[in-house]
Amino acid sequence: MMMTRLCLVLVAVWCSSAPALAESYLVRTQAEYSEIAKSVEAGDVIILADGEWRDFEMVITGEGSSDSPITITAENRGEVILTGQSSLRIGGQFIVVDGLVFKDGYSPRGEVVSFRRTKQDIASHSRVTQVVIDNFSKPDRYESDYWVGIYGKNNRFDHNHMVGKTNKGVTLAVRLDSEESRDNGHLIDHNYFGPRPVLGSNGGETLRIGTSRYSMFNSNSIVENNIFDRTDGEVEIISSKSGGNVFRGNVFLRSRGTLTLRHGDNSVVERNVFLGGGKDYTGGIRVINRGQIVRDNYIEGMRGTGFSSALAVMNGVPNSPVNRYVQVEGAVIENNTVIDSRRITLGAGADEERSAPPIDSTFKNNLLGGLEDDTFIEVDADISGLAFADNRVAAGNIHSAAAQYMRQAPVEMERAANGLLYPVDPALASIGAPRDLSPVTLDQVGVEWYEKPGNAAVFGSSGRVIEVAPGEDTLVDAALAAHDGDVLLLSDGEYIANRTIPLDKALTIRGAFEEGGHQPTIFFTRPTLVELKDGGNLQLANLTIDGALAPDSVGNSAIRTTTYPIKSNMLIEMDGVTVRGLIVNKSFNVLTLGKSALADRVSIKNSNFADITGAIVSAAAETEDFGQYNVEYLDIVSSNFANIGEAIANVYRGGRDESTFGPFVTFANNNLAGVGLAATNTVGASLNLHGVQIADIERNMVAASSPFRIVHTVGTPRTSVIENQFAATPSFILEELNYEGDHRAVLDGNVFTGSDEQ
Repeated sequence: MMMTRLCLVLVAVWCSSAPALAESYLVRTQAEYSEIAKSVEAGDVIILADGEWRDFEMVITGEGSSDSPITITAENRGEVILTGQSSLRIGGQFIVVDGLVFKDGYSPRGEVVSFRRTKQDIASHSRVTQVVIDNFSKPDRYESDYWVGIYGKNNRFDHNHMVGKTNKGVTLAVRLDSEESRDNGHLIDHNYFGPRPVLGSNGGETLRIGTSRYSMFNSNSIVENNIFDRTDGEVEIISSKSGGNVFRGNVFLRSRGTLTLRHGDNSVVERNVFLGGGKDYTGGIRVINRGQIVRDNYIEGMRGTGFSSALAVMNGVPNSPVNRYVQVEGAVIENNTVIDSRRITLGAGADEERSAPPIDSTFKNNLLGGLEDDTFIEVDADISGLAFADNRVAAGNIHSAAAQYMRQAPVEMERAANGLLYPVDPALASIGAPRDLSPVTLDQVGVEWYEKPGNAAVFGSSGRVIEVAPGEDTLVDAALAAHDGDVLLLSDGEYIANRTIPLDKALTIRGAFEEGGHQPTIFFTRPTLVELKDGGNLQLANLTIDGALAPDSVGNSAIRTTTYPIKSNMLIEMDGVTVRGLIVNKSFNVLTLGKSALADRVSIKNSNFADITGAIVSAAAETEDFGQYNVEYLDIVSSNFANIGEAIANVYRGGRDESTFGPFVTFANNNLAGVGLAATNTVGASLNLHGVQIADIERNMVAASSPFRIVHTVGTPRTSVIENQFAATPSFILEELNYEGDHRAVLDGNVFTGSDEQ
């Protein structure tokens, strides 16, 4: 064992210095660390040597004191990397952990960082600061864990950097499952919660305090001055499921979802700034339960509706069980600014179960401004229990039930030095968000020594364009040698791929043909041309894929995801692509998205598909009805389909969970002939949308094909089927699984000839 005693080492991580008699140990191995950790005392410092610490299940406990904490730190912040299957557990009291990085691995436990060594040894008065957790996710997106679990009392989690959680489970959870962890006084501040991709399932919250089971208890946690940047996991960015919490001074940047007061009473949401940037499904604050205070917040550029509105006051369930929706009572919503936003919803979620409207609540001194093309203030239930006073609506339409309570008139606005918009008229100084807001900035949160992710383009981002000549395996060799973001440029000719291309990077394959020339043609002799793996994104343009050389194998697919779980979401684009001759077996698909895979977007445009026995896009692997699905956005536009055996798109999202937004499907300006007629087409449709939340099906020409099938399952789906023409094609198959009444699809201007008319 190597043990080094350093004298008078000062570690400024608890705003105090270790006393002169404290020990400081530099350790280079896990064995050395474990030996020293057994005997540390108040004021001692363990310094981890720079380098990689693989498969390190790090544990620290002990009895520090307020002026002499036990400290674990890096020799140099950011240079101690915990990789592989690593984790950190903290017990005892007055423990400080500082300067570590978790990356290139995942925790073998249920948490990466836990403020609990065992159920009996729970941390209190302890701190984790200047720690990075970067893409440290379990391989299967549906295997759950927390990145941070906070237990005990009076702990602080600050100036940390968390980015890229791809698997199910909350990024940071405050746990109230023991008496020692309630009424806890935790402080969560100045952290950078970086991009969290869409999970495609419930369980993608970034921060949660409590659970429904313990929601009758107060947590009294403070969450302040953090930034939530593109945290898109699910409907709830923050889920407050306990009482007495304070959410103050946080900034939300282009994040889908809302800060949701889901369970528990008497929380305060104040002086937060929400900047949606016009991004889909960005939202602000959702109010549920009793005694909630929402004041002095600034909300701009939101595009969410319903549960993801800029401001939503929900209807509750009478005598609600703890896991449902407690009626809003005694809420105070005042001096908030909501501008350039799509929706404010009052009585949100009203239905036969959620029939208890807000009561004994006030809504006053708010400055509100919406978009001109839609109803800005929507009322879904009785709002007589809301007392309105001195609110101003600068723009947007108001539902008639609320119009009598709102003064509507244009308001001239200008940006102040803090970057926020305020009325020019001094007479309006008392309404809306206060002028002394000082939004926390990116350089004030997280760590200085670890770069925050930017907005780099996916395709073509490397700037390299590589010319590939026709021939056998020239394309495969070029793809294997390519870097992330490269473009492979194919000249006129034939390319034969004798190996499947395993794709774990962003790659563009593009034909270089000129006007009047021929597209390069790709043949493949394996069951699959491209297999998408973790990190894989594919863009195809101006080329032909021909299945003439493919073997007769069950489950053939020109493009498919690997059979292993994929952590990262993917993008797949086809523009000006021809796919033909996938006929060697009965169900030869173009694109198959398998289990535990999620495409952020699949885009097909200006393309041609002919003589294919399977589906064009199969996104129906998640059939357990847990609310999981395989594609967020699917766009199929201005393309031609002839002699396609199964559905052009088979999209499935089952179950009744309301924690996600998608899928979204656009199917427009396409031509279909002889689609969906194969005996293997078990869904009996040329387009099968099951559980899709928003679908726009417009201006398609359909001949001699099977019908469109649309099944609504949950929430308030919006389907519009407009101005399509059908010849010798049966009428729509429409189903509502969890809604009493007529199907909610909007059908308008559709023409059927030679078959049943709709």
